[in-house]
Amino acid sequence: MRTLILVPVIHTSADLGSLAKDVAKGGIAFSGGDIWEKHNSTVEGFWNIISDYFNSIDVSGMNIYQDGMIADGAIAQKIVEEAVKAGSRNYELLASLLGRGAVLLKAEDFNLVKEERDRLVAMTQSKSLTRTLIALIKYKLVKSRLLDKRDKFIAMTIDETLRQDERGILFIGAYHNVKGKLPCDIEIIEIKDTQKVREYQRLLPHCNKDRSRFEELSRYLISRGNCKTTSSR
Repeated sequence: MRTLILVPVIHTSADLGSLAKDVAKGGIAFSGGDIWEKHNSTVEGFWNIISDYFNSIDVSGMNIYQDGMIADGAIAQKIVEEAVKAGSRNYELLASLLGRGAVLLKAEDFNLVKEERDRLVAMTQSKSLTRTLIALIKYKLVKSRLLDKRDKFIAMTIDETLRQDERGILFIGAYHNVKGKLPCDIEIIEIKDTQKVREYQRLLPHCNKDRSRFEELSRYLISRGNCKTTSSR
């Protein structure tokens, strides 16, 4: 049996690079400064829980597949180092795992990742409302197709590189569906329920409409002992 530990990622500002300021501005505008501050606190707590989990297990020899990682070897190491310097909790954990003997593999196709990022940059950094709307429409038209292609590539990579009786770790955005594209002989251990992480992110801009559910999900994200195992997809 092959085993994959799946971490549904909530990105911090440090993960978003040049997009961070625009995302933060949009988040505050939609949800309000107090909610956005609460969200940032929840994200920090989430990564504390994830880090504690991995500190409690042996990760030596485990393959790591990282959302957005388009290289391996020296280039991947440089990417990790730069992200750690920027303050990424995801990559801080990644660096820790590598220091304990885990192995980082190339997980994504460069062209697909670049195409999606270029469209996001065009959408968030347009100088006029008209250009922003055009970029948004274009992105929405291809978003599902791009995400599906990325997920298929990641799933294929995992299937080809995770051998019998080996364990791997997948850090992946909650809106991805790599899990549904993996072979059934890979047992999946979810650190947090992907559906709940996805619901939290979807609710964030509109949390005042259902504040109790938002706060319930926030508590779930920073709670311990919620890992679940699922091998059916």
